[in-house]
Amino acid sequence: MMTSSLQSWPEPIVRVQALSESGIARIPERYVKPPSERPSPVPNFTPRDHDHTHDSINIPVIDLAGIMSSGDGSTLLLERISYVCREWGFFQVVNHGVSVELMGAAREVWREFFGLPVEVKQEYANNPSTYEGYGSRIGVERGATLDWCDYFFLHYLPRSVRNPSKWPALPLSCRELISEYGKEVTELCKRLLSLLSRSLGLEGDHLERAFEGGEELGACLRANFYPKCPQPDLALGLSAHSDPGSMTILLPDPHVAGLQVRQGEHWVTVKPIPNAFIVNLGDQMQVVTNAIYRSVEHRVIVNSAKERVSLAFFYNPKIDLLIQPAKELVTEDRPALYSPMTYEEYRTYIRTKGPRGKSQLESLIRLPTKKLTQ
Repeated sequence: MMTSSLQSWPEPIVRVQALSESGIARIPERYVKPPSERPSPVPNFTPRDHDHTHDSINIPVIDLAGIMSSGDGSTLLLERISYVCREWGFFQVVNHGVSVELMGAAREVWREFFGLPVEVKQEYANNPSTYEGYGSRIGVERGATLDWCDYFFLHYLPRSVRNPSKWPALPLSCRELISEYGKEVTELCKRLLSLLSRSLGLEGDHLERAFEGGEELGACLRANFYPKCPQPDLALGLSAHSDPGSMTILLPDPHVAGLQVRQGEHWVTVKPIPNAFIVNLGDQMQVVTNAIYRSVEHRVIVNSAKERVSLAFFYNPKIDLLIQPAKELVTEDRPALYSPMTYEEYRTYIRTKGPRGKSQLESLIRLPTKKLTQ
């Protein structure tokens, strides 16, 4: 079933925030994950990247101070980016050029939005046809186990689909902040795409051309609200998944950890660095780089004592552009792993089922992964 044809959810929507605030001691069965998917304590192990000793377990950090001042990226920086994208697919970025004051204001205005009366938020209730608006579930499968999260999803690019009237009118500064935040984060995405291109040995504009085809590509924002959960060991704020687009820029909650990244057989709980963004590669980046760079499974754990707010900015290909492995990255030893597919086709495929780890991307691989030479 094509998501675009669905105008309503298969079951009545329950707002997770309302459940949390009702004072329940046990979560409804619909939110209880199977034992194999439940969060567990992070083991004490030393990841391969441990050069930032202030965190014993964390994802790598990339400092953009050099390129922000010179506009160029050193060979050392490009080598580090290559390593991080091959081994982790996730990193924190500091000295990124986005206003720290804007970051804080954007996060707090969404915290205020989720604190508004439910009838105000309900005016923006979304449906599966576009997902735009106030939502509480991802995926349209009837009877699916649900995540402990409410969200607000909106389109930012291309400008032709941007509709600020669908953005929250309250708080009063919300629409202006969304616009300004989106503008600055888009510029960061462009800088990162250029660095990623060069780290692969490609021209600096290669990835941007691959994802936009000479026109404006896509971007959207999801503000996530993870309410307090009375049984956090049984639920997830967001089930394990990889992002379907090109790249995601996450503004985390600085006070409450929640994001977990898969590293081998372990889940690493990300410890946010002050004023840093968390960046992760999406499935379309894996396709274009012919799996040299990979998207990585991640999930969100919840907390019994604290709520959590985060902003995910998704930088995506133009929806009707065929995405396929870059010919410069296809060799006899590493043939093209993926057939051409538009982002719209892939996104619909993902949304129909909801978060499913990386199984949906892996099902599209044309050749067994073991045939690859690294």
